[in-house]
Amino acid sequence: MASTPAPPQAPPKPTWDPRSPQTPFPWLRPTIRIRLTLLYGGMFLIAGILLLSIIYLLAAQALHEGSGQAFNVTGKFNITSSTCPQLDTATSQAQFDEFLKQCDATQRQHALDDLLSRSLLALLGLAVIAFAFGYAMAGRVLSPLGRITRTARAVAGSDLSRRIELDGPDDELKELADTFDDMLERLQRAFTAQQRFVGNASHELRTPLAINRTLLEVHLSDPGAPVELQQLGKTLLATNERSEQLVEGLLLLARSDNQIVERKPVDLAEVAEQAIDQVHGEAAAKGVVIRGEQKPAVVQGNGVLLERIALNLVQNAVRYNVPEGGWVEVSTEIQHGQAVLVVSNTGPVVPAYEIDNLFEPFRRLRTERTGSDKGVGLGLSIVRSVARAHGGHIAAQPREGGGLVMRVTLPV
Repeated sequence: MASTPAPPQAPPKPTWDPRSPQTPFPWLRPTIRIRLTLLYGGMFLIAGILLLSIIYLLAAQALHEGSGQAFNVTGKFNITSSTCPQLDTATSQAQFDEFLKQCDATQRQHALDDLLSRSLLALLGLAVIAFAFGYAMAGRVLSPLGRITRTARAVAGSDLSRRIELDGPDDELKELADTFDDMLERLQRAFTAQQRFVGNASHELRTPLAINRTLLEVHLSDPGAPVELQQLGKTLLATNERSEQLVEGLLLLARSDNQIVERKPVDLAEVAEQAIDQVHGEAAAKGVVIRGEQKPAVVQGNGVLLERIALNLVQNAVRYNVPEGGWVEVSTEIQHGQAVLVVSNTGPVVPAYEIDNLFEPFRRLRTERTGSDKGVGLGLSIVRSVARAHGGHIAAQPREGGGLVMRVTLPV
């Protein structure tokens, strides 16, 4: 008789607890609330002790001064006083007692007034010291928040490698910093994996496309091939070329999303001139005049990627232009401490609400997907990615009468 198979074993339990460990006495944790409570409570206690001590000393001095004799008895009925001169004019015992009471009240009031004025001065001095000490301590307590803010600002500039790495007591700020570091770590891994996938896919697609192009060119070079076959070969070759452009664009887009690590001085004027030279033949064929003044504007960056910015903008300005009498203006200069590249052109009227769509991959004006011979729809996406990788930005606005004005701003 066959033995029944043993039931599958349950997977072993993990030896570690994914939840954060709990302290045996959580109320003893040096949290920010407890630290601030102890800090400001101690400050108020010290300030109160100082104020009471000063008031006590001032009151003792005032009582000592106020208890002094306000008059002198020089004889049986000869009494003189510098603070109560009316005692000399007393003619009866009742009048003398009344003047004496008034003299004591005046002396006490003088002592109280002096105590009040000195107490107010002491309170003002303590308030100034307390505000200065509180300002310094608040800056010390909130300094980790400034560190977190600076790191977040650096991350916003596409530098995902930055970490806070906050040290100090295990309080709310350290917990916030550690959580932020964990989030940055996951984001960096996700972006790196995405860029690696795009890069690997682009590289893998290059080989079959290159083989297809070679085979098509070989068949097209055969003079005995039928006309229909040659026409089909030219169509396939054009399609293959568009696919190669798409792959190159994806690869460049994946590269440009990274922060530029190795930077060298690059003159935007030279970059713009090279882009104009490359597009000059296409512009002449379309009857588009390229003009503008290129002033020196040196930035720190990658020359190849910056050249791609100028080339994509000038190509788009030439291709999306009017049939006759069109022009493209390319200018570079330094404005307010930043390098600026401006490419403006004549062309069709572009609604303002369509501007943002132009920078999305595979998007064109009033079309969701690419479907013409003007490109693969990645030009402006690449321009924006390269500008962001260099710490700059690009802005587009419709030009009155048709066309666009593209403005790229890069830090010097």
